[in-house]
Amino acid sequence: MTLFSKIKSGSAKDLLQFFKSTSFSKAILVGIAITVPIIFGIWSDRFEIGLALCFGAFWSSPSDVSGSYRHKKNGILLSAFLAMVVSFIGGYLRLFSPLLLVPVLGILVFAISIIAVYGFRASLISFSGLLALVLSFAHTVETIEVYQYALLIGLGGLWYLVLSTLLYRLNPKAQTEEIMSEAFLLTAEYLETRSELLRPLVDRKKLQSEILKLQSALTEKHETLREILIQSRTRSGKSNYQGKRLLVFVELIDILETAMANPVQYDKMDALFEEHPEYVQSFQNLVSEIAKQLKGIGEAGQDSRRYPSNAKLSKSFEVVRRQIESFNGDESRTDYRQYLILQNLFEYQEKQFEKLKQIKWLLGNPDSKAIDFIDRDISKRFIVHQDYDPKILWRNLSLKSTIFKHALRLAVTVMIGYVLGILFDFQNPYWILLTIIVIMRPSYGLTKSRTKDRIIGTLVGGGIASGLVFMIQDPYVYGGLGIASLVIALSMVQKNYKASATFITLSVVFVYAIIKPNVLTVIQFRILDTLIGALLSFLALRFLWPAWSFLEIRTTVESSIKANRAFLNCIAIFYENKGKVSTNYRISRKEAFLETSNLSSAFQRMAQEPKSKQKNLDKIYELVVLNHTFLSSLASLSTYIQQNNTTEASEFFTDSATKIADNLEKVVDALGDDKTRSFDSITKEGLASTEVSKVWQQKYEQHAGAAEATTRNRQEAHLITEQMQWLFSLSCKMLKLSTEIAI
Repeated sequence: MTLFSKIKSGSAKDLLQFFKSTSFSKAILVGIAITVPIIFGIWSDRFEIGLALCFGAFWSSPSDVSGSYRHKKNGILLSAFLAMVVSFIGGYLRLFSPLLLVPVLGILVFAISIIAVYGFRASLISFSGLLALVLSFAHTVETIEVYQYALLIGLGGLWYLVLSTLLYRLNPKAQTEEIMSEAFLLTAEYLETRSELLRPLVDRKKLQSEILKLQSALTEKHETLREILIQSRTRSGKSNYQGKRLLVFVELIDILETAMANPVQYDKMDALFEEHPEYVQSFQNLVSEIAKQLKGIGEAGQDSRRYPSNAKLSKSFEVVRRQIESFNGDESRTDYRQYLILQNLFEYQEKQFEKLKQIKWLLGNPDSKAIDFIDRDISKRFIVHQDYDPKILWRNLSLKSTIFKHALRLAVTVMIGYVLGILFDFQNPYWILLTIIVIMRPSYGLTKSRTKDRIIGTLVGGGIASGLVFMIQDPYVYGGLGIASLVIALSMVQKNYKASATFITLSVVFVYAIIKPNVLTVIQFRILDTLIGALLSFLALRFLWPAWSFLEIRTTVESSIKANRAFLNCIAIFYENKGKVSTNYRISRKEAFLETSNLSSAFQRMAQEPKSKQKNLDKIYELVVLNHTFLSSLASLSTYIQQNNTTEASEFFTDSATKIADNLEKVVDALGDDKTRSFDSITKEGLASTEVSKVWQQKYEQHAGAAEATTRNRQEAHLITEQMQWLFSLSCKMLKLSTEIAI
């Protein structure tokens, strides 16, 4: 196949995936929801009624995002209610004098924006309210009363809910399958990227950065899947489909944990692979084939006939197995640890293969009687429910709150934008306000990128629209192109905001081309208003109560370290007591992964901010990487002790775990507000426990030298020794670093 053919084939495949995505189907749904009322209004000579229904449907749609059906339904209803109330108030705003209107507008924007303190879906409901408020300046109610118009807005929201529910009933599995597929593909990419770390001369700093980003994306998908699978199953009773997908999800979590696991320090692994480079390629081929299998499952979806065969993977395992046996049989080798390094790495991949086969079995529609489903009461413990206590709102009424500062900043910027629009007599001053509420976000990096994308998209869209308007004069074609452009824009808003802004501009221009003869003037004002709104947004975020990440990252670091410490304690308890893995153990693992992902995201936001605000960036990055490496080492311990029959935990293991946990506690203290303790006073007692490392070394040598010792005993002694030494070393490095950082 030629290069051109491959590119063409890949593009066609991506296009097909786009048309099959829930983003596109939702965009089609929104297109129907707003088009049908407009057509009805024109046909019945009740255009204002149709327009109100159209607005209500459009303003209710932002809350229709991935998650459980119950949450989506409640989000749409609350969006419709808020839009209805705001539209009622907005209908009377024009009666106010400009001196009174501006402060009232600011108060309303602040009150609506502060709703976002109740989480992501609440922020979408807030956005619906802001849309309704801003667009109340775009349309004056003439043929019906304001209260009737507001009620019709609410009815439009119900109309959208009916359509959304109908789509869900027609294809209830679509959302689950799409996010599950994305999780498979991201996991495959994670495995391939992590396998590159095996190379001795690779740029590990760059790879580590990529891994952190992938883990953040995976954690986001996992949280969405938890909500969908666990809450849907809880509400609807026993569902074999949801139950099987939940088990598949659990296997994916275990695959991620095993992939994170690094059973030996990189310096020792580098020394081995530099001496025997052939093993690098062998293990990379193995991991690559596992990743291909995961990718194949993700692309095949529910069609189990398209799942890749195990034959090639089994052959790869056999090749590596023979290589390791040959390595162990070479009597000229004196360092038995090199064999244990290879054997541990190999066994970790074997566990991945077992999970892969279990996933295929579960997706192959096996008899439900043969499946041990997860208890619903246990699964519910993995969901963190949003707290809607009014006290949360009260606690956030402070400049310490990021959302409070964002709401205040947005309110002031909207007031300034409205005043500028009135003073300079812009054609559509509400476009400035619309640009502000769409672009401005609490974080600097996201607002900056959206500002750039919005400007570029508007300029490109305006240029394309100008050319098309000259060539086409048919209003019906304008209408069709306007609807098509809107559908494409809505379907791309999360994946490619620049392209979305381009198609939004096209849609707006085509709609105005129907009702206004001088459409080029519309394009000029559209571009000008967008530029003004974007500039105001960027300047406001830079100078009005800025929320720089360095002010908040300390709390995020502390949360991640505390989660890792809790996970370490659960691992120690399990290793000492054996038995079945407890729910608390799995919850602590989930929290450790989640908090590490949150820390990675917080650092990425900080790295996007002005250099003058990137305080201690290099040291914070080092701390983030150390924390992630610490979790990788915990994952190694966790994977090994869960999947192998281990020996009795000695007092040295308990002592080591205690010392490591104490070091983590001191890291949290050092990051706190109290900086009175010096590094020397903190670490003298901690560094004294290096004797524990010597004791672990002696324990390993006892296992390795005993005539009756089994390979399994040696493996356990080697891995536990390596990990406890490594964890202690990491905790000391984190402790030293934390005292040097003035966060």
